[in-house]
Amino acid sequence: MNYSKINNITGWFCFAIATLTYILTLEPSVSFWDCGEFIASALKMQVVHQPGAPLFLMIQRFFSLLALGDATKVAYFMNVGSAVASGATILFLFWTITALAKKILVKDKEEISKANLISIMGAGIVGALAYTFSDSFWFSAVESEVYALSSLFTAIVFWAILKWEAHADEPRADRWLLFIAYIMGLSIGIHLLNLLTIPAIAFVYYFKKTKKATTAGIVKTGLVGILILAFIQYGIIQYLVSFGAYFDLFFVNTLGLGFGSGVIFFAILLIGGLVWGIRYSIKHQKKILNLALLSTVLIIFGYGSFAMIIIRAKADPNLNNSDPDNAFSFLGYLNREQYGDRPLLFGPNYNSQKVDIKQGKTLYRKGADKYEVAGRKTDYEYDKTTLFPRMYSDDPRHVGYYKDMMGFDDSHFPNLIDNIGFFFGYQTGQMYMRYFMWNFVGRQNDDQGQGSLYEGQWLSGIKPIDAARLGDQSHLPPTIVDNSAYNRFFFLPLILGLLGAIWHFQRNQKDAGIVALLFFFTGIAIVLYLNQKPMEPRERDYAYAGSFYAFAIWIGLGALALKEWLFKKVSPATGAVLATVAGLFAAPVIMAAQGWDDHDRSSKLVAHDIAVDYLESCAPNAILFTYGDNDTYPLWYIQEVENVRPDIRLVNLSLFDTDWYINGMKRKQNESEPLPISMKESQYVQGNRDVMYYQDYKIAGSIELSKIFEVLTSDNDEDKLALNDGSKENFIPTKNFKLTVNRADVIKNGVVSAADSAKIVPAIEWKFNKNYVTKGTLAMFDILVHNNWKRPIYFASTVPSEQYNGLDNYLYNEGLAIRLMPLKLDSAAGKSDLVNTPVLYNNLMNKFKWGNVKNASYLDTQSADDISIFTSMFNNAITGLVKEGKIEDAKKVANRYFEVMPDKFYGMRSMMGAYFMAENLYTLNDNKRANTLIEKSADYIQKELTYLADVSKSKNKFIGGQNVQLGMSFLNQMAKITESHKETKLSQSLTKQFNELEGRFSQYFAQQ
Repeated sequence: MNYSKINNITGWFCFAIATLTYILTLEPSVSFWDCGEFIASALKMQVVHQPGAPLFLMIQRFFSLLALGDATKVAYFMNVGSAVASGATILFLFWTITALAKKILVKDKEEISKANLISIMGAGIVGALAYTFSDSFWFSAVESEVYALSSLFTAIVFWAILKWEAHADEPRADRWLLFIAYIMGLSIGIHLLNLLTIPAIAFVYYFKKTKKATTAGIVKTGLVGILILAFIQYGIIQYLVSFGAYFDLFFVNTLGLGFGSGVIFFAILLIGGLVWGIRYSIKHQKKILNLALLSTVLIIFGYGSFAMIIIRAKADPNLNNSDPDNAFSFLGYLNREQYGDRPLLFGPNYNSQKVDIKQGKTLYRKGADKYEVAGRKTDYEYDKTTLFPRMYSDDPRHVGYYKDMMGFDDSHFPNLIDNIGFFFGYQTGQMYMRYFMWNFVGRQNDDQGQGSLYEGQWLSGIKPIDAARLGDQSHLPPTIVDNSAYNRFFFLPLILGLLGAIWHFQRNQKDAGIVALLFFFTGIAIVLYLNQKPMEPRERDYAYAGSFYAFAIWIGLGALALKEWLFKKVSPATGAVLATVAGLFAAPVIMAAQGWDDHDRSSKLVAHDIAVDYLESCAPNAILFTYGDNDTYPLWYIQEVENVRPDIRLVNLSLFDTDWYINGMKRKQNESEPLPISMKESQYVQGNRDVMYYQDYKIAGSIELSKIFEVLTSDNDEDKLALNDGSKENFIPTKNFKLTVNRADVIKNGVVSAADSAKIVPAIEWKFNKNYVTKGTLAMFDILVHNNWKRPIYFASTVPSEQYNGLDNYLYNEGLAIRLMPLKLDSAAGKSDLVNTPVLYNNLMNKFKWGNVKNASYLDTQSADDISIFTSMFNNAITGLVKEGKIEDAKKVANRYFEVMPDKFYGMRSMMGAYFMAENLYTLNDNKRANTLIEKSADYIQKELTYLADVSKSKNKFIGGQNVQLGMSFLNQMAKITESHKETKLSQSLTKQFNELEGRFSQYFAQQ
């Protein structure tokens, strides 16, 4: 067998291992975050959030066909699609490593020795399998997200440039460069990560075409690579569409032609110009020009997958983010205008003061027969700005984080050095290097980390080193040792990769530099570009997986370094075998062994089941307001794919402030009739009623919401407030609202049972909780006014309370959703006591599913958080049933809790839920199980706080303050409640624990 065959077979062997690993560990249904949106959109070819991923959706649609019509298997097979794409990434990584290794070990036309063959294949296996089992890549490989397929296209491109290099001296070798251009164009329809390989590709081309590299040539090549990247990122992706949009503006508004006529004319110009240029380059033998123009054409061809976005937007699907059905809405979609901008090179600090508003470009929207002005893009001008602004957010949470991390007082204005310090300390150190070390050194746990010494940090497993960084390691708490993500690699993969990098630079500086460029641009360059704010809602390590891919190349080459440096005294073939085996154990084997349990999602169904439970919390034909990704995307999936409760209308409040989303709510979706929104599109279109402010008119008493709505939607000048610039805007004259209730309608529509008719109020009265009204809030008012209690109205329990718009006293818990009900509020009851107990009982006992949380092999942090939500529902139901005297039903709920909830704790939140369950068990005279829960909770607190005390002592500062205070508070409450229930021995033990821990923390409490 020749080298090529062995290389191919071994590569496919790595592909098989990786793909099998991912299929065995993939989530059997929908995952959290964007996966629900992607799966639902791929199945029905809908429009996902900006800037879209049309090619990804089309490929995943193909994998959905493998479900053979079984809607419950669609998500599984789309997850398989990610697994296969990830396995193929490993295949191309293997071939990349072997190509680089072969260049060093085998000279041109030299016969490959057995030892070199083993060395090359061994390097490929070690590096490819190391990346297979790396934390960040493995995570994306087992769910239907864009990152797996994006990684594959990146791997193909880097492999292809090495193929071009190997054949560059042959006729027609440049077809590999054209292949790369087309793949890059296609990759735009998945994710833009692929484009970051361009600088590295430019240097491969330069070194191959230049006999002797010079400093000037290297600098020019770097600049050319960056310019090509910018040309594709801005010139092709954005400005082509921008030119088309403004051509269309001229043709429609000035020439009076139809929508799209200008786009067609521009497309003809573009095609004609490219054809002429290509013919010119051929006629005059302009090889570089010809290559550039053909590459541009192929990139545009690949980019053409975005036509799907416009085509499907015109069909008005249920999921139609931004409704990009015309030139200007499509341009805004591609430019991610929904998400705003962030400063990169120059801008404000968090405490810069806004002094003026600068008017930018005019914004256009599609009107009835021409484009209309929707407003102007505005930017603030500041009193002080700085170079390289990294601490720019004025969100109070972010400001507090900046000050705490950097040690600033209120008067300090950060300078360039301060911003560089934050860049290295937080953006690079905490949010990149921490991720890098997770993958190649080890991981403490999978808790979200923002700098805490015991949440999401990296660790090695070598106690003296870990203790020096993180404090005393002698009493590690359950949140670490019991966490499946407690992975220790003992620095071995990192050391192997560093050896490989050193060896690579010694043996082939040019190729090593190219890999280093790939590492930089897919890692640190992204850190620079993202300019990440602190306290993101989730870890972002997936964004940097490309740089981990580059490092895996060096891990593979590390096996060659081992052979050359460690096994040089044995025979070459034996040394190659020993180095390969050592490399396998130093990286992929230990990474697989440690990482399998926290990447095995094969038994986890939390996202799927909680989506079902959200919908099953609602009465028929309900309106359910949601807010975030995880209380929306899984629900979109469960409705759109599995057709669960298609009668419910989901309304995401984060999107409700956009005209296109309100338009969608006014259409029928699935089996849900249009929402009762009376406003005409002209009343809420972009640029109209975006924000309306409060102006106190000192109106006595509560005003009917319908009257408020009339004022807010009025086009009469007397109902508007004059602004400083002479314009007039609608406003709210009072915050005291009421909504008159027709008792007969409420009972007839099943909102309140006839038995509870005496509790119905003649009007619900509340105080609006904001100083402004957005168009989304206005649309909610419209619904409240015109619904007439015909359709049940719910808020997801995870919606922030400020989004209730002041209706808190009329929202009753029925499970994962809380229902708007016109009932009298018991003056002695708090908001947490507003429970519709009969409905909640039925949901818990008969309807809800539990995501297999009791027996799942692994639960991620989001799923673990949901356990706390589940436990809270059980506690609310028991409390409500006891108040109603239904003790036997309360006991049944308690038994159900122990049947479906896990025995272990997943952090302090789940411990708190168990404590409240213990309180309820005491009320039910179930002291035995209550004592067991109390003892278990106390033991958990003891271990957690002992660790925090040890760390505080070793670091000479208070660590984990909030958890310490929570733990101490609950320990004290446990002692009191056990004493009150005559459990004297247990109470004394708890008091002793409390006193011992209080003594260990007393000096820190005194400092607070």
